[in-house]
Amino acid sequence: MMGVCFEPQYYFARMSLTKVITLTSIMDNIYDIYGTFDELVLFTDAIERWEIRALDQLPDYMKLYYQALLDVYNMIDDEMAKEGKSCATDYAKTSMKNLARSYINEAKWFHSGYAPSVEEYMSVALVSGGYEMLAATSFLGMGELATKEAFEWVLSDHLIIQAASVICRLMDDMASHKSCRLCHIVIVGRATAGDAPSAVECYMKQHGVTEDEALVELRKLVTNAWKDMNVACLHPIETPIPLLIMRVLNLARAIDVLYKDEDNYTNPETKLKGYITSVIINPLQIN
Repeated sequence: MMGVCFEPQYYFARMSLTKVITLTSIMDNIYDIYGTFDELVLFTDAIERWEIRALDQLPDYMKLYYQALLDVYNMIDDEMAKEGKSCATDYAKTSMKNLARSYINEAKWFHSGYAPSVEEYMSVALVSGGYEMLAATSFLGMGELATKEAFEWVLSDHLIIQAASVICRLMDDMASHKSCRLCHIVIVGRATAGDAPSAVECYMKQHGVTEDEALVELRKLVTNAWKDMNVACLHPIETPIPLLIMRVLNLARAIDVLYKDEDNYTNPETKLKGYITSVIINPLQIN
């Protein structure tokens, strides 16, 4: 998140993003690993309702998470209210609900044994990658720049959001599909759970190609997405430049760092620990 909102004055956006992405990682695991399908239906409904009374319908382990989710967004809402921007939190909640809907769709695929086409997969996975939700959340705490129009723009499926979502989803899938996607099936004590196929498996099955051939084609899509982002950045006429360049673009750059060649998010001891150390503990000294 420091790669997205590194400026000192945006500390609240940085703090909010850190809490939200932590919650998102846990939510992802609930849908992929821990929840039975019936529990996930209740969980999705609770997120759609977004009210404390929804706790009553959840199993105990989900209650702990759901309460934390409400608490974090209440904290955000309190801060936004001080700035007279309570509606900003509503947009952030909407993006989180969209994410939950994409997760339940992927859970349906897994629990029914359905293998989607690449196109069908991407229509859901571009949302489940979480980029749109994180981009909307990154606008919180941007002061006067975070207008109603800015939030509506980030949720409008603009070209740069589409492109960044492709980068996020495909780089994640390519880096982690062996260890965290197709083969990530575990026994959790009461049910066998796992993850839906990644773009790699979907492409291999649909086109009858090898893993290496699928990776080549998916890398081309990532390259094209970066080109689309460059075009959008050269013509930033629909939203303030600080929001577009410093948030939306930087979030894509952070994704590139996390998933370049390997899954550094899941395995931070490899490269990510060194990056964090060099930035926070041993920063560059300028004389």
